[in-house]
Amino acid sequence: MAMLESDKEERKAERERTLAERVPPLQLSGLSVQDLQNLCKELHQKIDVVDEERYDINAKVTKNEREIQDLSQKIFELKGKMKRPNLRRVRVSADAMLGALLGAKVKESVDFKANLKTVKKEEEKKEEVTDWRKNVDAMSGMEGRKKLFDAGQ
Repeated sequence: MAMLESDKEERKAERERTLAERVPPLQLSGLSVQDLQNLCKELHQKIDVVDEERYDINAKVTKNEREIQDLSQKIFELKGKMKRPNLRRVRVSADAMLGALLGAKVKESVDFKANLKTVKKEEEKKEEVTDWRKNVDAMSGMEGRKKLFDAGQ
């Protein structure tokens, strides 16, 4: 922890030294209005020069980034790892598809219905619909429960 704090103090001192070198302190006391105006004009001219340099550097950086991106794209293409193009749809009949899949085993036309098994449908048992009131009376109490229990076995 002591090293981090000393590094921070070192950086702070270095920053203050470089600022003192680059930006001299302003002496505003005792200047006339005309001198203050001239000083402001000089400062504005310096600001304009710095802004122009910043803009130029920014433009160079964006140009270099674009160039790097283009070169990396070219490298990627030269390696051969390009995107696969979308495949086109081809219309093929069912017989041609089967011929391609199964080879010579397939006859010219296959009758799938002949190979299917036949399944007999059993008729569902329908319960007689009776008056529900009679059913409720018959099933009420312990006797009705006994009938349900016996019917389950």
